[in-house]
Formats: sequence, structure tokens, C-alpha cells
Amino acid sequence: MLPFDKTLVIIPTYNEIDNIERMITTMLSMHQGISLLIIEDGSPDGTADVVKKLQKEYPDNLHMIQRTGKLGLGTAYVTGFKWALERSYEFVFEMDCDFSHDPNQVPDLLEAAQSNDLVIGSRYIDGIRIINWPFRRLLLSYLASIYTRFVTGIPVHDTTGGFKCFTRKALSSLNLDNIVSTGYIFQLELNYKIWSLGMKVKEVPIVFYERRDGQSKMAGGIIFEALFAVLRLRVMKTLGTLLK
Repeated sequence: MLPFDKTLVIIPTYNEIDNIERMITTMLSMHQGISLLIIEDGSPDGTADVVKKLQKEYPDNLHMIQRTGKLGLGTAYVTGFKWALERSYEFVFEMDCDFSHDPNQVPDLLEAAQSNDLVIGSRYIDGIRIINWPFRRLLLSYLASIYTRFVTGIPVHDTTGGFKCFTRKALSSLNLDNIVSTGYIFQLELNYKIWSLGMKVKEVPIVFYERRDGQSKMAGGIIFEALFAVLRLRVMKTLGTLLK
């Protein structure tokens, strides 16, 4: 039996009215005993109202932190991590609300977390497992992953994936008030720090389904920002400031 009763899934939301109810009901019905924490960034579409309605149905397992505006994915997760560590959860997930991360694969990551400190749902092991991305975006993402491994030395193929399970030990080892990265590089920073501490990191293959078509967000200035951010993390490790 997997310890769903000791597991928290953090789901940041902004304008997720089309997905939030289905995600909550799917997760709580599929994995008995699991808890959800919604980090709601002031969605004007009524996302928070849906969560409040469902909290009456799931008072013990559905929680929400409302923030005053769209404050960013990294700060949302840090807020959730601190909330989890103040309570008795042993396993803490990051997960998207739009079903690009499959709720059916939560047990795969949780099972691997029984013998690892950080488990990453990987789009790039056992083949490329991304559906509905334009080729240019897929190529940029894959090349960025290769570049990141080369610069940092981290033995992880999917360095920026957002479907992950941390143990309490891994989160407790981080200085959550000293996370320097945002956006694309936030995920890498967490992985890099946990790996640099000598903890066990494992990738589990997942299928990532991009439900939202459109222009790649990995273009222009964001790409160059990411390239330099990776270098900055490597320099911080060399100077001994990464883990402070």
C-alpha cells in the first residue's frame, strides 16, 4: 500500500476554471487519502470559488492558499513547501492543473519516492514523451536539457519538468528562503541543490500532453536568460554558495 495519507499534491492555479473541478474530483477519488493544496493567485475567472465549494465536500483533504495576484510559479511552490513542512506530510508533489500531468501516474512517482529523495516525472527517458508540441519547441527544450546537463553535470535528462515528488527529507534540506531562480530554471535549481547534497534523484518516464497550443514560451530573451541562469547555478556551486 502506498502512503497516500502522508502525501500532499501542490497545484498552483491561475484562471483554471475549465480544469480545477475535474482535477480535484479526479485526484481525490482516484487516490484515497491523498491531500491537495491549491495555491490560487487571484484568478478573475472564479477558480477560487470552485475550490471553496468543493472544500465543503472534501474538508479534510482539500486545502487552498489564496494570494493577492499572479506572483509566479516558483513562489507558489515555495509557499506550498513551507505549508507542507509545517504539517506531517512525508511526500510532496508538484503538479499542473491542466492535465498535462496525468493523475494516473501519481502512484508511479510515489512508489519510486519510497527509496529516493526526489522523483522526477521525465519526458526524456525511454524516448521523448511529449505530445502536441511544435517541433521547434520540442527541439529547443531537448537541446536545453543537453546543455544543462553539460554545464552542471547533473545526471538528469528532464531538468525542468514540473511533475515531481519530494520527500520531506529533501525539502527540509533546502533553504527555501534562498531560491534564486524563477520560471524555467526554478525546477533545475531544486533538482541541482538536492543532487548536490548527495541525495538520491530518480527519473520515472511519463507522458506529457500539452493541452494548450500556441507559440513557444522558450523563445527570444527567455532562452538567453535560461542559458545564463544555468551558468550562474554552476558558478554558485563552484564558489560554495549554492547551498547556503
